[in-house]
Amino acid sequence: MRVFIALAVVAASVWLSFTKPPRLGLDLRGGTQIVLETRDSSRAEAGPEATERTLEVLRRRVDALGVTEPTITSSGERRIIVELPGVQDPRQAAEVLGRTAQLTFHPVTGAGESAREDTGEDTAEEKKEKKEKDERTLTDEDGQPLRIGPAGLSGALVEGADAGFDAQTGGGWYVTVDLRGAGKEKWRELTAEAACAPPGDPARRVAIVLDDEVISSPQVDPSVRCGGGIAGGSTRITGDFGAEDAKELALLISGGALPVPVETVEQRTVGPTLGAAAIDASARAAVIGILATSLFILAVYRFFGGLAAIALVSYGLISYAALLLLGATLTLPGLAGFVLAIGMAVDANVLVFERAREEYAARRGRSLRSALTSGYRNAFSAIADSNITTLLAAVLLFFLASGPVRGFGVTLSIGVLASMVSALVVARALTESAAGRRALRRRPGLSGIAGGGRLRRRLEGRGPGLMRHRRRWLAGSAVVLVLAVSGILVRGLDFGVEFTGGRLVEYATERPVDAEEARRAVSDAGFPRAVVQTSGDGGISVRSEDLGDEDVLRVRDALAETGGGAEKLRDELIGPSLGDELRRNALIALGVALAAQLVYLAVRFRWIFGAATVAAMAHDVLILVGVFAWLGKPVDGVFLAALLTVIGYSVNDSVVVFDRVRELWARHRDTAFAEVAGRAVVQTVPRTVNTGMGALFILVALAVLGGDSLTDFAVALLVGLTVGMFSSVLTAVPIAVELAGRSGTTAPPARKRSGPPRPRDRAAAVRPEAGDHGARV
Repeated sequence: MRVFIALAVVAASVWLSFTKPPRLGLDLRGGTQIVLETRDSSRAEAGPEATERTLEVLRRRVDALGVTEPTITSSGERRIIVELPGVQDPRQAAEVLGRTAQLTFHPVTGAGESAREDTGEDTAEEKKEKKEKDERTLTDEDGQPLRIGPAGLSGALVEGADAGFDAQTGGGWYVTVDLRGAGKEKWRELTAEAACAPPGDPARRVAIVLDDEVISSPQVDPSVRCGGGIAGGSTRITGDFGAEDAKELALLISGGALPVPVETVEQRTVGPTLGAAAIDASARAAVIGILATSLFILAVYRFFGGLAAIALVSYGLISYAALLLLGATLTLPGLAGFVLAIGMAVDANVLVFERAREEYAARRGRSLRSALTSGYRNAFSAIADSNITTLLAAVLLFFLASGPVRGFGVTLSIGVLASMVSALVVARALTESAAGRRALRRRPGLSGIAGGGRLRRRLEGRGPGLMRHRRRWLAGSAVVLVLAVSGILVRGLDFGVEFTGGRLVEYATERPVDAEEARRAVSDAGFPRAVVQTSGDGGISVRSEDLGDEDVLRVRDALAETGGGAEKLRDELIGPSLGDELRRNALIALGVALAAQLVYLAVRFRWIFGAATVAAMAHDVLILVGVFAWLGKPVDGVFLAALLTVIGYSVNDSVVVFDRVRELWARHRDTAFAEVAGRAVVQTVPRTVNTGMGALFILVALAVLGGDSLTDFAVALLVGLTVGMFSSVLTAVPIAVELAGRSGTTAPPARKRSGPPRPRDRAAAVRPEAGDHGARV
């Protein structure tokens, strides 16, 4: 039955993979993302209802832009996320979306003598008179001052506006405006009043105002009689329009008025070449990583390792198909998470095979199939616990991160679940089916289960006394921790724009430019305080708090002159309010991650195991942050994703060790806890090494082949996972032994067992060393 389920899952995954295209994020296909936040105004409050109405107005504007497959969604009560694939110039999008778009139609009361109202030069009498009439002075589209009265019509009543060309009369381009509801009568009244002024008089005009800027002030046609106005709700604006002018005016009018003002809090632009390069690099890293990991598990676990490698390919298909089925957006960090989870998929297979080796070695007359079945049964709790703790980190990323980093949480979650299906369904169906074959029964050594486990047998004799040196292990961990944390104190942390606010722009020059030359060029362009970094292959990043759209062009021109041409690859703008929020969310995510893991482990195991695991996790986090401080690497959203992943991995390793501690402690109730812990460490070292190697192959491939976009992410995980491999054994377990001794813990954690302890378990009990203050039962 399990074989048929595995075949059905794999077949469905293959069908989905070839019939449904992936949904790529803007960082992979190129384009612009703008995050707008609604603000309160004197007329309306920026609540969920106003945000929803604002979203609909923006949707009409984006549709008028003609962008292929735009996406407009709300996020929370006040935020709107606009994604414009293919739009590489953020100024183009800002002209439509960056305006607060308060569109109104006003009567013109006359020509203004000057635009003094804006400069505060009006006399007291003039200000009083204007206040009584509710008038103000604005310049028209030709720069001439106009006095306008209060708004007679809101843009919310505009049904639509279209640009057209009068080919029959040769009248040129025009704009047709259609009004709805009460707007029809208000427009008639507005034009009826204007028609009473003589032709040529400014008062015969109607001012169309967008964000206190007159975008058009057409004069009412002489054919319209005084008091009559233009009825029917449809009117045509003519003039000396070019094609682009007419289309832009129609676009601005048809967009309508937003209920409340909006502010751009985040803006990201990614060039198509960067996304394509990232996909190619990730694909190469995935292929090489899978090959290296497959060869490794094949060498360690032989025939069953080869079957696990086949299951690894099925994991890739299952997780990719799940992404397609859910309609999840694949982002650059998400792509890295997809590749990274390949290494995680090895973990469950290693746990099962190591357990099966133990069962086969303990009972020489046992069949391969029986040992394998016991391996799956005994490893299930460790597999479940380790995957649940990783899922906790992934869920936190999804709810507390934003933008592409959230995509990493999605793919990591899918990867964890797919890895369990791959190991517990596909790999199990393959290995159990093969275990019954006559060829393997005759030569069990080929299976990888019989005759394996040499590393564990070599270490077995050192297990009982391993934790006698626990304070040495803790002292070594403390020294490494102090060295790493000193980097934070000495060099400080280089927070990215996501946490500080500001703008980050990446360019690619025709020829490599050294850092000093690039800094000089940016400084000469007028930005001496900008942070400039180079990658050595023509890549240059410029970060500053005060870079506008025009400034970005100036910097590009300066770098182009220095590097023989420059192309903008990526552009990120983060407002200060969003930067504060992201920094706050990062701290919340770390705090919640620590608390959630502690609570889960305390419930699942007991409090000393939970406290020891969280202490080791904090140890790993601080070392990783310190190493990044020493290296001068940016601490940004991608680093946060790596940090939370390291937390999941760190807990994963500790859970496997403590699961074995719990099992051995329940068997050997008369043995000192320190001795039990030492034996558990020795028995789980092969698993820790083998699963760590599987992940390290993937990360090295990402670091070397993943390109600049993924290098820092891979380096962070390489450091974190390496530290986590050691801390789960040499930090978490010694802390647990110390806590058990100091608290007087005398009973092993409860765990359901099927049947009494086996004779070999009782024979394996060793009398504790004299003077060992480990907990006893």
